[in-house]
Amino acid sequence: MYIVNIATLHMIVPQGVTRLAGHDMETGHQSIDNAWIRVDGDKIAAYGSMCDLSSDALAQEETIDAHGGLVIPAFCDSHTHIIYAGSREGEFLDKIRGLSYEEIAQNGGGILNSADRVAKASEANLFESAMARARQMIAKGTGAMEIKSGYGLDTASEVKMLRVAARMREALDARVKITFLGAHAVGRAYTGRQAEYVYMLIADMLPAVAAEGLADYVDVFCDRGFFTVDETLRILDAAAKYGMKPKIHANELDCSGGVQAGVSRSAVSVDHLERMGAAEIDVLRTSSTIPTMLPGASFFLGMPYAPARMAVDAGLPVALASDYNPGSSPSGDMRFVMALGCIKMKLTPAEALAACTLNGAAAMELGNITGAIGIGRDASFVITRPMPSLAYMPYAYTEPWIDRVCLRGKFMA
Repeated sequence: MYIVNIATLHMIVPQGVTRLAGHDMETGHQSIDNAWIRVDGDKIAAYGSMCDLSSDALAQEETIDAHGGLVIPAFCDSHTHIIYAGSREGEFLDKIRGLSYEEIAQNGGGILNSADRVAKASEANLFESAMARARQMIAKGTGAMEIKSGYGLDTASEVKMLRVAARMREALDARVKITFLGAHAVGRAYTGRQAEYVYMLIADMLPAVAAEGLADYVDVFCDRGFFTVDETLRILDAAAKYGMKPKIHANELDCSGGVQAGVSRSAVSVDHLERMGAAEIDVLRTSSTIPTMLPGASFFLGMPYAPARMAVDAGLPVALASDYNPGSSPSGDMRFVMALGCIKMKLTPAEALAACTLNGAAAMELGNITGAIGIGRDASFVITRPMPSLAYMPYAYTEPWIDRVCLRGKFMA
């Protein structure tokens, strides 16, 4: 299958490039004007300029006309919480009335609110609602996603969530990675007994999750008011025995030491980073850990935006993700995430695109498979309606500029 008459084909990277760091996020990927792509099965087989494409080649295969649209890789959203039961617009009203995220949590809302609902929901209902959210994400251009548990907070409910995620991985054309986040908060049954909750998580939850092979990664909310650095390291070390690699919620509320804890255990990514300074940047420079920033949460909660510009200028491979969840970022629209990367975080459109595609893929250990245009990579890409330039995407951030989404060689209905 050929895709022809592409105004500009973006995010072409050399063979072997799995992430882009620092100023390579601007200059380390190339583009071709007046371009074509050839898809063979679920992979990109070739690409080039229309002036070099023969009519004989086109006569042999199905041809799709891009009609002068741009083509970018499908977005790679490396931080989502899309398995949940019910919405939390009541807390949205609380925020409007002036309550903080922490105050809502202290009043029994927040994560514990969602945990109460997940405990009552059936696996079938969780699957149905989460699949609807995933399909919305795909329609808006996402081709790979990480799905976390963390609204269970007891063994049975955490395992239930992870089983739903595993079913989703089988059902979706998007690539899916799964993360166990039992350390999202202390379960309501353990209020005031955090040490006992951590012990239970290590002794009961982790073996149950591992027994069914349900998780690629383990995550801990290492921040003020949640889990300490010592507790985080104990959980990460216990999970490592089952082959679960670390990811960390870090520095959303304070300079918590979560970044340093993650790097010390070779975390695949450290996520949030709204409170990050020179010390965190220095330690990330020494690591392969991807700093992943979640501007949707900053937008929705009115928090500071993570210092993406400073991190890129320091040479780091910044990723951007949606943090899609019912309480602090109820959107999985990576087009908006890309726009916030430019408008609020001062990334260039080329940098923001790299952060939302290849570096997001790297934060899921998929940087050699998807997130860029290259021979042998997933044929997962977005064809836009005609637009004047890449910068038009974040500029026209509410315009429905997606024409078609192709995931692994299949156009989505």
